Order: sequence, then structure tokens, then C-alpha cells
Amino acid sequence: MTMRQIPLGRTGVRVSEMVFGGAPIGGLFEPVSDDQAAAALAAAWTAGIRAFDTAPHYGVGLSEQRIGMFLAGRNGFVLSTKVGRRLVPAAGDVEGVDGFYGTPRLARVRDYSRDGVLATLEDSMRRLGTDRIDIVFIHDPDDHAEEALDGAYVALDRLRAEGTIRAVGVGMNQAPLLEWFVERADLDCVLVAGRYSLLDTAAAASLFPACQRRGVAVLAAGVFNSGILADPRPGATYDYAPAPAGLLDRAQRIRAVCARHGVPIGAAAVRFALRHPAVTAVVVGARTVVEVTEDVGYLAADVPEELFGELAAEGLTPAADRP
Repeated sequence: MTMRQIPLGRTGVRVSEMVFGGAPIGGLFEPVSDDQAAAALAAAWTAGIRAFDTAPHYGVGLSEQRIGMFLAGRNGFVLSTKVGRRLVPAAGDVEGVDGFYGTPRLARVRDYSRDGVLATLEDSMRRLGTDRIDIVFIHDPDDHAEEALDGAYVALDRLRAEGTIRAVGVGMNQAPLLEWFVERADLDCVLVAGRYSLLDTAAAASLFPACQRRGVAVLAAGVFNSGILADPRPGATYDYAPAPAGLLDRAQRIRAVCARHGVPIGAAAVRFALRHPAVTAVVVGARTVVEVTEDVGYLAADVPEELFGELAAEGLTPAADRP
């Protein structure tokens, strides 16, 4: 199967329109076996996905190990990982820490210093079995902005100039601080999770315009807002916690409008993000072959433009959801 490969800004890197998000195969929410992870990755490859996103945070290195093993011997892919959490031996039980299960006995230490980032990236390349990384994101520097700008960014900028990495970005679950980095660093891309979706368009207010002004590509992650926009059932999660009643009701009303158009809500969620001209690709995590198949089906689904007009008219999404 073929999938559109989109230029990532001015980097020369091209990413598939859907990027495989590696958090779930790192044991997010529940343990994932080696075979299950390998099968999910194989299904993504067969579907035409050629961009794979991971991080040391995802299963304290487990996601990187599994993606590295899968990609060994393959060509024509784009690989991204992250810095900001250095892995060290754990002193106690690690099961369920930060929502990950079945992981190695390691702990995460925040480190956005130049030396910490270089050591972290060296360890990541060892786990991934590679001497090059296409994209490196500074990961979740919410409370470490100045250190990340003066340390992590400077280190990655040098590695980019040397050719060890091809693109530098910042990945976060919020828009304001991403915009802060966009205005202060020579970024190639940002990864914004959960802040541009059918339920939350905060990133469109000023982050996306800033990215467009400065030629920074956007990868939109969390387009299902951690589950509610794939299946808005009672007990569904929003931002990794049980969804508030008001948001659940809104998601169910969105699903009802989608149903009138014969469109799964998940397909509307994927297409909604990709409609914005600032967005290059969506990052979608999966842990099973079934989930990969569903996600790719959402990408391929025919979603009429009238659906989004109706959602806006009913007050379920902002009327000005795209410039």
C-alpha cells in the first residue's frame, strides 16, 4: 500500500501522512509483548507508514528497542526520537510508573543540559541500532524552558550542523510554550499533542500562525485526545484521565453528526487535523494490528467537507477552525 509522503518544511525530510506513534508499544496503559509490538509495526509498514516516532520516555527505552529491531535492515524510513529524560537504574518497582507497564528496570531523570542531551541521544541511538536520527524533539520541557533552550537546543543545533541529525523540534502537550520556542530557536518542526483536535483547537490561535510565519512544520499528535475521539463511550479518557461529563457529551454529539454522514468519528478526527494548512502529518499511536488497521482506514476514509461545516454550525467545533 502507498501513503503520501509529505515534505517536512525545508529539511529535505519527507514523512508519511500518518506517523507511527511509539508510546503504546512501550507498554502505555498495559504491557505489550515483543510479538505484539512487532506485528503492529509490520502492519504499519505494510500500510505504507514510513515515519516512526519514539522516545526514551516510552517504556523507559522499550519502544526505542522495539522500533530499532523492526527497522533493522529496512530502508526508506524516517525516524524521530526525543531528549530531555535521561534513563538511569531504578531504585524500586517501576511497574506502572508514568503509566507504562512491563518495562525495563529503569527510571527517568529530567535533563535538558547540553551534556545530558548528548548522552541521552547516544543511548537512544544504541537502542535504535543506528548512527543517525532524522528528527530529534526536545520532549516536554514545560518547567525547564530556559535550560532546554540554552542546553538541549544548542546541542541539537550543533548535531544538525554536523549532519548527525537532520531536523530539530520541540514536542509538548501545550501550545503556548511551543510558540515560545518557535519564536526563539531555529526549529524545523514541532509536535503538538492534543491541542488541535475536534475537542481542542488551542494550537490554531497563535502557535500555528507562528509556525507558518517561520516555516516550521507541525506534526499533530493526540488527535483522538487519548481515546475519547475514537470511541466516546462512558468511561472514555481525555488527556489520559477519565473524560469530564461535558466533554463526553460533546464528543457523543460529534459522533452523532459523523454518523449522519456515514463517517466514523475517528476518521473525522484524523481528517480534521490534516485539514489545517499548518499541519504536515498526524502522529497516531497503536499497539495492535487491529488498531493500526483502524487508524489507516480512518486516514483513507472519505470525509465530506460538509461534515465539518455542520459541526461548526452546531457549535461543536469552532467556526474558524482553519485560516
